[in-house]
Amino acid sequence: MIARIEGKLVKLDSESALVQVGAVGYEVMLPSYCVSALSDKIGADITLCTMEYYEGTPGGGNLIPRMVGFLSAGERDFFTKFISVKGMGIKKGLRSLSIPIATIAAAIENADDKTLISLPGVGKRMTQQIIAELKGKLQTFAVGAEAVRPAEVRLQPFQAQALEILIAWGEKRTDAIELIELASQKNPDINSAEELVPLVYRLRQGVEV
Repeated sequence: MIARIEGKLVKLDSESALVQVGAVGYEVMLPSYCVSALSDKIGADITLCTMEYYEGTPGGGNLIPRMVGFLSAGERDFFTKFISVKGMGIKKGLRSLSIPIATIAAAIENADDKTLISLPGVGKRMTQQIIAELKGKLQTFAVGAEAVRPAEVRLQPFQAQALEILIAWGEKRTDAIELIELASQKNPDINSAEELVPLVYRLRQGVEV
């Protein structure tokens, strides 16, 4: 198993990176927070701690090897525990990790359902499942959570939903967060992603909202 790769970050999109190692380019799937952290590293040398899995049906003869990357071995270890929760597969787990690992681990340890529900694809039922299965097992991953607490944690659930829509449509995470906060300040009565997203695009085009 390939557990670590070092190379040049050639390409980055919303779900994966292309890392050039010598003459070989590796496609590495990434959690959302990693994509944000690496957004200014294109063309630079990076190091990722990795894990591999096979996607597909074992009996179907069409298994596809995949590689998942993290910024540290500790984050990879957290992910293996996170996806052990019933109903939390690898792809769902990657998409849901939109904020730093330490913050998510602290939320689980503190039974902070508000923060967990705000994660993409993690509803109330999944939040309860995560807390039930992992609370008390993640103290080491939660160290320093307050120091890395990101802007996303301030977002209400409908704002977090709007953020994921904007990212899926090609917006940069940091730019989208700033526009969401500005649009919400100007329109405090907004309480749904459907209302918020059009306002964000009007702001982006320089139209007063």
